[in-house]
Amino acid sequence: MSETDLEMITVPPQSEDAARQDVTSDGRAIASSTLWQVASQVLMAALSVVTTKFVAMGLSQELAGQYNTAYGYLQLFGILADFGLYAVAVREVSKAKNREHVLGALIVLRLIILAFSLGSAVLIAWLVPHWQGTPLPLGITIAALVPTLTLAAGILRTAFQVEHRMHYVFIAEVAQRIITVILIGSIVVSGIRASTDPNIYLLFLGFGSIGALELFLTSVFFARRIVPIRPHWDPALLTHLAKQAAPYGLAYLCTALYRQFDVTLISMLRPTDFQLQNAYYGFVQRMMDMAYLLPTFLLNSALPTLSTRAARGEDTRSILGKILFAILLLGSTAALFAALWPRPLVALLTTQAYLSTATQPGSDTVLQLLSLSMFFNGIVVYSFYVLLTRHRWKPLVFTLALGVVVSLVSNVLLIPRLGFVGASVTSIVTHAFLACLLLPQAIRTMPIRFPMKEMTQWVTYSVGLAAVLYLFRPFLTSSFLTLIFGTATGLWMLGLLWSLGLTKAFPSMSRK
Repeated sequence: MSETDLEMITVPPQSEDAARQDVTSDGRAIASSTLWQVASQVLMAALSVVTTKFVAMGLSQELAGQYNTAYGYLQLFGILADFGLYAVAVREVSKAKNREHVLGALIVLRLIILAFSLGSAVLIAWLVPHWQGTPLPLGITIAALVPTLTLAAGILRTAFQVEHRMHYVFIAEVAQRIITVILIGSIVVSGIRASTDPNIYLLFLGFGSIGALELFLTSVFFARRIVPIRPHWDPALLTHLAKQAAPYGLAYLCTALYRQFDVTLISMLRPTDFQLQNAYYGFVQRMMDMAYLLPTFLLNSALPTLSTRAARGEDTRSILGKILFAILLLGSTAALFAALWPRPLVALLTTQAYLSTATQPGSDTVLQLLSLSMFFNGIVVYSFYVLLTRHRWKPLVFTLALGVVVSLVSNVLLIPRLGFVGASVTSIVTHAFLACLLLPQAIRTMPIRFPMKEMTQWVTYSVGLAAVLYLFRPFLTSSFLTLIFGTATGLWMLGLLWSLGLTKAFPSMSRK
């Protein structure tokens, strides 16, 4: 019998009234935290649309490919630099008696890992033979400030997450994106179009770093209102946190390899045209990042409550069922938009030059293919967090490592012949493979309660949304009309959510 099983037996039961009050309070806290994060991501996504549009307008396709390659390459090292520390930090700080010391130790550990990971990223960029003589190494060096400052701010996010004060994160993140939009937009508005000047490309990357600096400074300012921010050198605590995070660091490394390494592989396996390949592929990958993050934010909000209730031996089947239900709603929404509106969405986000033609696939081809990855990713992330809660890291890492093998083999076989289309097919295969393997493990580890009523609601919502998206598709002949019909579809979604009773999905996530 495990220690956790023993805890579940020896914890005294709560009274029914006390349990109901705790459940209601937990549900409201998770709902508020999640909604602030969703609001932040909605606004950041809207601002990202503008940023992406400006980059697509301001740079030539070759330099846009360099821009996307720089960020795609750094995302791999950024995920490695996270080291699984944030997910473990939320759990450790939420249960710590001295949160100031734990957070201070986490800051020290994060800075050490940042220096090693992103320092290595910059060094390797200058040594890759295919990149020498191009603006890419210098671009990566400048852009590396973005993940460095973002991850430094991210460890402070732990305090906001645990205390459910995510409105501070909303302010910092949205301000970051506004600054970047204004700076890049000012160059484009001044008359720069499809520039082949590498200095403009470097300037755009530098503007992203300025926005990240704002995020870091604002996060420090707000975090100090909640807990003193003091780096804390405690070798024993650092060792403990590193051991707790290391398995998930391996898991996050596997995630980075199957999700982000394709951009770098394109640059290595297609050396003659990787700029154009990553111009088409990279913009969609940046759109995909938003779809990937939504289930992560939902689970980050739920993790402190889920961990606490699991440790107390309480029944978590209902809360897990509600979380999976919400993830399915998010996944089907993102997937249906990408599958049914790929061409108008790409035209809205970039320019006509990135659309497919009769002889050449384009970014809309990528978006339509990756709609399936969007859906399966939510299931993978859900399973990841369930296994994290129970510290079942060995089956998690082993399964993700299998996904890496599938991804690498498929990419090496397909990218040289099919380019970014091959990378898109690989993404679908890998995400579906991992979802099929991980979800049964997650359900065995922590059973869920998922009533047929909720399954019916999800299917009805998805069918209703798909019908409207398909009906509106012939009318999306311009970006303006895409915005108009997109707004109408948003209202239809709200109507579906209300009529089916799905507006209660988030507030009742902890209801038994």
